[in-house]
Amino acid sequence: MLDATTRSGGTATASPRATAAELAVAVPPATNASPAEPTRFAARCTRVLLSPWSRLSLLVVLLAAGASGVLLFEPQRLLTEGWPPQLGGAAAAAVFAVAYGVCTVAFVPRPLLNLAAGALFGSQLGLGVALAGTVLGAGIAFCLGRALGQDALRPLLRGRWLKAADGQLSRHGFRSMLAVRLFPGVPFWAANYCASVSRMGLLPFLLATGLGSIPNTAAYAVAGARASAPTSPAFLIALACIALPALAGVVMAWRKRHQLRRL
Repeated sequence: MLDATTRSGGTATASPRATAAELAVAVPPATNASPAEPTRFAARCTRVLLSPWSRLSLLVVLLAAGASGVLLFEPQRLLTEGWPPQLGGAAAAAVFAVAYGVCTVAFVPRPLLNLAAGALFGSQLGLGVALAGTVLGAGIAFCLGRALGQDALRPLLRGRWLKAADGQLSRHGFRSMLAVRLFPGVPFWAANYCASVSRMGLLPFLLATGLGSIPNTAAYAVAGARASAPTSPAFLIALACIALPALAGVVMAWRKRHQLRRL
């Protein structure tokens, strides 16, 4: 409100009390906007952390840490030093299967682990333990690649070879992965992560991995169990079963070379 003006025509002036009230209404409290700032900052941080490239970076870090751990602990010593004496029976088999799966994720070659399984547990139990570790390791790698790498890597599938491989795995996942497991040539870890980037389902991938890995895994397990008798028929047959699928894979790649060149 305005104070009464002088009767001689003086100008009206606002009272100090009225001016303070108007300013209080016009200027909103600064504390009303402050709670939104931490919320927006947290949302931005969440978007950055969950972005495709951040997840891919996390995958690379995890794989690098796993590979470093393998170099540090040297699992190949199982072939020379044997299994820790504290473990035995079913507990040893279970621990070895889990360690097998983790080592395959960290790029340890499966032939080495299969030989160790046969040498430590014999042909039959060694085969079962190695297959369990194979499926476990493949499943871990597939889930890691699907969750952390697929969104970032799929836009990069632009080359003809990459598109052809992605289309084959996406449309004919089971039989394609079964062929990859039956005929060695593609590294185990590479097949796992390629399948995870494609549209292939997890269940067909695990079934194809389990079935396709039986012949090769059995041959290595028998070779590991019979390594002390390298001239025995079982050891020689195991070596033949290892060599023949590899030779068949080379022959198939040679016959398909013209199709590969047209891609």
